[in-house]
Amino acid sequence: MSNNAKKSGSGPFDVKTVESLIALMSDHDLSEIYLRDGNQHIRLRRGGAAQVVVPAMQAPISAPSAAPAAKGAPEADAAPAAKKNLLEIKSESVGTFYTQPKPGAPPYVKLGDRVNPATPVGVIVVMKTNNEILANCSGVVAEILVKDEQFVEFGQVLFRVDPT
Repeated sequence: MSNNAKKSGSGPFDVKTVESLIALMSDHDLSEIYLRDGNQHIRLRRGGAAQVVVPAMQAPISAPSAAPAAKGAPEADAAPAAKKNLLEIKSESVGTFYTQPKPGAPPYVKLGDRVNPATPVGVIVVMKTNNEILANCSGVVAEILVKDEQFVEFGQVLFRVDPT
Protein backbone atom coordinates (compact mmCIF):
# COMPACT_ATOMS: atom_id res chain seq x y z
CA MET A 1 0.00 0.00 0.00
CA SER A 2 1.42 3.40 -0.88
CA ASN A 3 2.11 6.00 1.79
CA ASN A 4 -0.67 8.20 0.39
CA ALA A 5 -3.18 5.34 0.69
CA LYS A 6 -2.07 4.69 4.28
CA LYS A 7 -2.40 8.35 5.25
CA SER A 8 -5.78 8.89 3.62
CA GLY A 9 -7.24 5.54 4.66
CA SER A 10 -8.47 5.03 1.11
CA GLY A 11 -6.56 1.82 0.37
CA PRO A 12 -8.39 -1.43 -0.25
CA PHE A 13 -7.80 -2.62 3.32
CA ASP A 14 -7.98 0.57 5.38
CA VAL A 15 -9.06 0.44 9.02
CA LYS A 16 -12.71 1.30 8.32
CA THR A 17 -12.95 -1.46 5.71
CA VAL A 18 -11.40 -4.00 8.08
CA GLU A 19 -13.76 -2.91 10.87
CA SER A 20 -16.72 -3.32 8.49
CA LEU A 21 -15.53 -6.80 7.51
CA ILE A 22 -15.18 -7.79 11.16
CA ALA A 23 -18.73 -6.57 11.83
CA LEU A 24 -20.01 -8.60 8.85
CA MET A 25 -18.19 -11.69 10.11
CA SER A 26 -19.84 -11.28 13.50
CA ASP A 27 -23.31 -10.48 12.12
CA HIS A 28 -23.30 -13.47 9.76
CA ASP A 29 -21.28 -15.88 11.93
CA LEU A 30 -18.47 -16.18 9.36
CA SER A 31 -15.26 -17.81 10.55
CA GLU A 32 -12.97 -16.48 7.81
CA ILE A 33 -12.78 -13.91 5.03
CA TYR A 34 -10.04 -13.76 2.42
CA LEU A 35 -9.78 -10.79 0.06
CA ARG A 36 -7.31 -9.94 -2.67
CA ASP A 37 -6.82 -6.63 -4.46
CA GLY A 38 -3.98 -6.85 -6.97
CA ASN A 39 -0.89 -7.94 -5.06
CA GLN A 40 -2.39 -7.05 -1.65
CA HIS A 41 -4.44 -9.54 0.31
CA ILE A 42 -5.98 -9.95 3.73
CA ARG A 43 -7.33 -12.98 5.59
CA LEU A 44 -9.45 -12.43 8.68
CA ARG A 45 -10.23 -15.37 10.99
CA ARG A 46 -12.41 -15.58 14.07
CA GLY A 47 -11.91 -17.95 16.97
CA GLY A 48 -8.44 -19.25 16.18
CA ALA A 49 -7.56 -21.83 13.57
CA ALA A 50 -10.64 -23.56 12.23
CA GLN A 51 -10.34 -27.29 11.82
CA VAL A 52 -11.42 -28.01 8.27
CA VAL A 53 -10.20 -31.55 7.75
CA VAL A 54 -11.44 -34.20 10.14
CA PRO A 55 -10.31 -37.82 9.98
CA ALA A 56 -13.51 -39.82 9.94
CA MET A 57 -12.74 -42.41 12.62
CA GLN A 58 -16.16 -42.46 14.29
CA ALA A 59 -18.15 -45.60 14.90
CA PRO A 60 -21.61 -45.82 13.31
CA ILE A 61 -24.15 -43.66 15.14
CA SER A 62 -26.26 -46.69 16.13
CA ALA A 63 -23.41 -48.13 18.23
CA PRO A 64 -23.87 -47.52 21.98
CA SER A 65 -20.38 -46.03 22.43
CA ALA A 66 -20.48 -43.87 19.30
CA ALA A 67 -18.90 -40.44 19.51
CA PRO A 68 -21.28 -37.59 18.71
CA ALA A 69 -21.12 -36.27 15.14
CA ALA A 70 -19.33 -32.96 14.56
CA LYS A 71 -21.61 -29.93 14.85
CA GLY A 72 -23.31 -29.25 11.54
CA ALA A 73 -22.10 -32.49 9.93
CA PRO A 74 -24.85 -34.87 8.79
CA GLU A 75 -24.67 -38.19 10.61
CA ALA A 76 -25.04 -40.15 7.37
CA ASP A 77 -21.81 -38.64 5.97
CA ALA A 78 -19.65 -40.05 8.80
CA ALA A 79 -20.34 -43.75 8.12
CA PRO A 80 -19.08 -43.98 4.49
CA ALA A 81 -15.97 -41.97 5.34
CA ALA A 82 -15.22 -44.17 8.36
CA LYS A 83 -15.36 -47.33 6.24
CA LYS A 84 -12.80 -45.99 3.79
CA ASN A 85 -10.75 -44.02 6.36
CA LEU A 86 -11.04 -40.89 4.20
CA LEU A 87 -10.30 -37.34 5.28
CA GLU A 88 -13.06 -34.77 4.81
CA ILE A 89 -12.71 -31.28 3.40
CA LYS A 90 -15.61 -29.25 4.78
CA SER A 91 -17.13 -25.89 3.96
CA GLU A 92 -15.79 -23.06 6.09
CA SER A 93 -18.91 -20.92 5.55
CA VAL A 94 -22.29 -20.81 3.90
CA GLY A 95 -22.39 -19.59 0.31
CA THR A 96 -22.16 -20.65 -3.31
CA PHE A 97 -19.42 -23.17 -4.07
CA TYR A 98 -17.45 -22.87 -7.31
CA THR A 99 -15.30 -25.73 -8.60
CA GLN A 100 -13.34 -23.53 -11.02
CA PRO A 101 -11.71 -20.08 -10.79
CA LYS A 102 -13.82 -18.68 -13.65
CA PRO A 103 -16.36 -20.04 -16.16
CA GLY A 104 -14.71 -22.21 -18.80
CA ALA A 105 -11.52 -22.70 -16.74
CA PRO A 106 -10.49 -26.19 -15.63
CA PRO A 107 -11.68 -27.18 -12.14
CA TYR A 108 -9.39 -26.68 -9.16
CA VAL A 109 -9.33 -30.48 -8.58
CA LYS A 110 -10.75 -33.62 -10.18
CA LEU A 111 -11.24 -37.17 -8.93
CA GLY A 112 -7.85 -38.81 -8.60
CA ASP A 113 -5.90 -35.54 -8.26
CA ARG A 114 -3.24 -35.45 -5.55
CA VAL A 115 -3.63 -32.58 -3.08
CA ASN A 116 -1.50 -31.15 -0.28
CA PRO A 117 -2.53 -28.79 2.54
CA ALA A 118 -1.96 -25.68 0.36
CA THR A 119 -3.90 -26.96 -2.68
CA PRO A 120 -6.98 -24.82 -3.47
CA VAL A 121 -9.97 -27.10 -4.06
CA GLY A 122 -12.64 -24.46 -4.70
CA VAL A 123 -14.08 -21.08 -3.77
CA ILE A 124 -17.12 -20.21 -1.68
CA VAL A 125 -18.69 -16.87 -2.50
CA VAL A 126 -20.73 -15.20 0.20
CA MET A 127 -21.86 -11.56 0.05
CA LYS A 128 -19.63 -10.97 -3.00
CA THR A 129 -16.59 -12.15 -1.04
CA ASN A 130 -14.50 -15.03 -2.41
CA ASN A 131 -13.28 -17.47 0.23
CA GLU A 132 -10.71 -19.87 -1.18
CA ILE A 133 -11.00 -23.37 0.27
CA LEU A 134 -7.71 -25.21 0.76
CA ALA A 135 -7.37 -28.97 1.09
CA ASN A 136 -5.56 -28.71 4.46
CA CYS A 137 -4.59 -32.38 4.04
CA SER A 138 -2.52 -34.60 1.76
CA GLY A 139 -3.79 -37.42 -0.39
CA VAL A 140 -5.85 -38.24 -3.47
CA VAL A 141 -9.33 -36.82 -4.12
CA ALA A 142 -11.60 -39.86 -3.74
CA GLU A 143 -15.04 -38.22 -3.70
CA ILE A 144 -16.46 -34.89 -4.86
CA LEU A 145 -19.74 -34.29 -3.06
CA VAL A 146 -20.74 -30.88 -4.46
CA LYS A 147 -21.41 -29.47 -7.90
CA ASP A 148 -20.34 -26.17 -9.40
CA GLU A 149 -22.53 -23.25 -8.26
CA GLN A 150 -24.16 -25.33 -5.51
CA PHE A 151 -25.20 -23.59 -2.27
CA VAL A 152 -23.34 -25.10 0.69
CA GLU A 153 -23.77 -24.89 4.45
CA PHE A 154 -21.09 -24.36 7.11
CA GLY A 155 -19.46 -27.70 7.93
CA GLN A 156 -20.90 -29.47 4.86
CA VAL A 157 -18.52 -32.11 3.46
CA LEU A 158 -17.28 -30.98 0.04
CA PHE A 159 -14.61 -33.59 -0.74
CA ARG A 160 -13.21 -36.79 0.68
CA VAL A 161 -9.51 -37.47 0.34
CA ASP A 162 -7.72 -40.81 0.59
CA PRO A 163 -4.55 -40.14 2.62
CA THR A 164 -2.78 -43.31 1.41
